[in-house]
Amino acid sequence: MASALLARTLAGLRTVRSSPISHAKISLTRNSIFNSKRSFIHNYLRSLSFTTSSSVRCAATDPSSGTTSTSAMQSATTNEPVVSAEWLHAHLREPDVKVLDASWYMPNEKRNPLQEYQVAHIPGALYFDVDGISDPSTNLPHMLPSEEAFSAAVSALGIENRDGVIVYDGKGIFSAARVWWMFRVFGHDKIWVLDGGLPQWRASGFDVESSASSDSILKASAACEAIEKVYKGQTVPTTFMARLQPHLIWKLEQVNQNIENKTHQHIDARAKGRFDGTAPEPRKGLKSGHIPGSKCIPFTQMLDSSQTLLPTAELHKTFAEGGISLDQPIIASCGTGVTACILAMGLHRVGKVDVPIYDGSWTEWAQTDAPVITASPSENIQ
Repeated sequence: MASALLARTLAGLRTVRSSPISHAKISLTRNSIFNSKRSFIHNYLRSLSFTTSSSVRCAATDPSSGTTSTSAMQSATTNEPVVSAEWLHAHLREPDVKVLDASWYMPNEKRNPLQEYQVAHIPGALYFDVDGISDPSTNLPHMLPSEEAFSAAVSALGIENRDGVIVYDGKGIFSAARVWWMFRVFGHDKIWVLDGGLPQWRASGFDVESSASSDSILKASAACEAIEKVYKGQTVPTTFMARLQPHLIWKLEQVNQNIENKTHQHIDARAKGRFDGTAPEPRKGLKSGHIPGSKCIPFTQMLDSSQTLLPTAELHKTFAEGGISLDQPIIASCGTGVTACILAMGLHRVGKVDVPIYDGSWTEWAQTDAPVITASPSENIQ
């Protein structure tokens, strides 16, 4: 339950008259396409009809609440980045277990994660807007917000430092990995990804909810508003305290230095064609290729056919075949800092728990005059 501070924050939100989704007034006044998407999600959240949640019945019954919250957290280890659908089902009603739907999709997939959340989500799950809970001061997509902003947004969702957080997405393991990394960057280790995501949950026969309660929509909207308020210099009350772990995030300057110093092995999670410069980037106008010295291990090689994380032995084999030594430091990147976090999850499972992510990743790198390598030497930019 949200604290008194969070309750006052939510109470301060102005009342919005409900209207059908098809009549939502969408504000697209910002210059950046990424900020436009933030505005779209924010206004869409505020325009949703506040309806009572209903359950879509599957084969299983509702989870029992007989286990104590202490045993729930004790039975999940931070040595593992994932929990199973069965584990979550058994502990879903624990007061200190919070569940987040962090579904997000590539622009060319033309899927609306918020609408999908409305149609079906794990009972009690709140919506975590990957684009909205980010740094609004940059044109780069969903970059890590400040400590203060993340604290404010997570507090608005009703999460406290004592809580264990389970995050999932609609693909299996995809954007949920980004949120797992975000919580870890801000010092919260009690964070796990649901192995196999919503598809695995449903395949296991567990219930989902359709529509969303007014409380869940208010919290999702309040989280986005909290980000905006912090970046405008306003004070926002918090119940969650973020503590930045700078060793888990790299910036452009550090990646540039690593080309010369070679202190870290650099793994790129993008598909081989994009890495080689033979396939286009999904973002229009962005050149493909890779950062000098980086090696390609596509994030899909971390997952099995059911989109669950591979066992330790298979992950060891994958990294070895990719020319990566687990005895040496590693940095990971991708297109926009999402799928690199899946690499970080795989590395976490094999004991590499200190892998930083280059947050700007290829989208930032390709927009600078930094060197670019492709499979065609004549096209390389030095």
